Amino acid sequence: MFFRLSLGLLPALFLSGVIGVAVPFNSHCYADESLVLGALYNSSGTQAGLDIPSSQGARLAVEQANRNGGVLGRPVVLEIRDGQSKAEVVKVKTSELLDATPEPVALFGLSDTDLVLAAAPLAARSKRVFLTSGATSPQLPAQVPEYLFLACFGDNVQASAAAEWAHKDRSARSALVLFDSSQTYTRLLQGYFQARFKQLGGEVVAQRSFTSTDLKQSLDDLPDADVVFLAAESPHDIRTAISMIRDAGLTCPIIGGDSFDSEGLWNKSSDVDEVYFTTHAYLGEDNQNPRVIAFRRQYVEAYPDSVPDAFAALGYDAARLLMESIERAKSADPEEVRRALADIRQFDGVTGTMSYPKGSRIPSKSVSLIGVSGGKLHLVAEILPKRVPPH
Repeated sequence: MFFRLSLGLLPALFLSGVIGVAVPFNSHCYADESLVLGALYNSSGTQAGLDIPSSQGARLAVEQANRNGGVLGRPVVLEIRDGQSKAEVVKVKTSELLDATPEPVALFGLSDTDLVLAAAPLAARSKRVFLTSGATSPQLPAQVPEYLFLACFGDNVQASAAAEWAHKDRSARSALVLFDSSQTYTRLLQGYFQARFKQLGGEVVAQRSFTSTDLKQSLDDLPDADVVFLAAESPHDIRTAISMIRDAGLTCPIIGGDSFDSEGLWNKSSDVDEVYFTTHAYLGEDNQNPRVIAFRRQYVEAYPDSVPDAFAALGYDAARLLMESIERAKSADPEEVRRALADIRQFDGVTGTMSYPKGSRIPSKSVSLIGVSGGKLHLVAEILPKRVPPH
């Protein structure tokens, strides 16, 4: 019989950097039959706004699996480590997970490309899958061959969706591109947007790079354009940049990527309008998708003080993908699980129906475009881009 971890204890346990979920005893005294999944999420630092919801989604998936008899009739133990949003810490915590007894069947988590590149090579060296729930660089699988998979779309897909929507639906023919040059995610995202927008016949009138430390100086004296593409990562930078764009007199649409889908970013932004962003799923109360309705209800029941976002759904889907792969492999052997994951087709996730095309470790799935009006979010469109720039 499994115990239900008291949700009131979760914040303290998570901040300590170690937490075991859905096990019948102390997390370091496993029964021989337990299946261990290792996860890396950041409960502190710049990535906390994305990773805490994602880790909660993962916990929910494992708790549900255990209430239904586990996987292959065995209880699932979820071991989470806090990477503190620092690559050097992520490396240490990844090694801790891989050196534990019993060894994890697979590892997953993280929402940042650079942090994934700190963790995934270590997993591959131990011949373990690393499934990133939220890091969207389409270059990642080539950087860590065979063992690194995405549970999310690639940046070239979401950037193309943004460019096609701006060009077709908003008749944008000129774009101003602003991006954080210190992050791999933002550099790649803006590059893919520019490539697709130009393919469509659009003109990039200017591009400005910035970092968190020189944001205000870098975004001074902005030229006019039909649309602004803003590739920023931290909530603080996103809020500051949007305010500066509006203060400069630009009233055109501002479009961003999935980093805009951060819990708490918009709930105090009643003056924000004409802001849009691409993300993995729309989880608003008005979404009538049965899978979204069920997930939203279950998540709120488990975490009454939280509202689920796309990253919560990504963590949930990533944990379920790995458990589904173990079921399909009929084995907890890491190599069998890797092969089963690569063969996943038509997996019904909260963030969409996913399939890994033959030879690819990035799933094919659509992009949700969300609008922000008066601080409220609404679904604008579901987009499957017609053309995507190469990796």
